[in-house]
Amino acid sequence: MHTHIYISLLTQSNSLSLTLRQIRRSSYHDVVRVSEIENALDIRGVQTYVINSARVLFLNERPQPKNSSHGAASSTPKTMSYFCETCCRTLLDPFRFCSLGCKVEGMRKNKEEEEERLRKERQQETHKGTHPPTHTSNSRRRKGIPHRAPFAS
Repeated sequence: MHTHIYISLLTQSNSLSLTLRQIRRSSYHDVVRVSEIENALDIRGVQTYVINSARVLFLNERPQPKNSSHGAASSTPKTMSYFCETCCRTLLDPFRFCSLGCKVEGMRKNKEEEEERLRKERQQETHKGTHPPTHTSNSRRRKGIPHRAPFAS
């Protein structure tokens, strides 16, 4: 996942002068401090974590733990599970995405789905007037007018 390609999708302003102060490594994953990125990018809906007393978010999608299964019953039935909309990773809180990369991917998919929906709507509107009207009555009846035998007198 190349987060930097889609970074312009998430910028709150149209300025292209986006500089991150420092990308850190945490458990072999790239993270960035929320305080350094929240003014430059829209990070709403992305799960944040506290690592070494700093609130951070992951830049790229993280692999699933080997022993987890999406949708499995939890050990405590009262707890509610939340999942990343892109990679289905379990989240701790009611966020939509586990990382900035997943948010970018989710936004890209939503944009593509919306464009496809609009394209189909436009296509249906243009074809509405071009179809010949369908006949509701049967054009070839199976039976004609019933003929009775003449009365014998």
